[in-house]
Amino acid sequence: MGEFSPWHWLLVIAIALLVFGTGKFTAVGKGLGEGIRNFKASMKDGQEPKKEKEEEKKSQPEKS
Repeated sequence: MGEFSPWHWLLVIAIALLVFGTGKFTAVGKGLGEGIRNFKASMKDGQEPKKEKEEEKKSQPEKS
């Protein structure tokens, strides 16, 4: 036994297709895509307020 070769992965995918059907795979792929998209969006949302706060500080006049 060694590492998995591409042929091993193709065999595993073919067996999984036979067991679960194509409908499950499309649902899993769609779910993974949405999850990744939401994760990236939340990472961007977490960074934007910091930039906005820095811009607000720069635009406000200093108090003496």
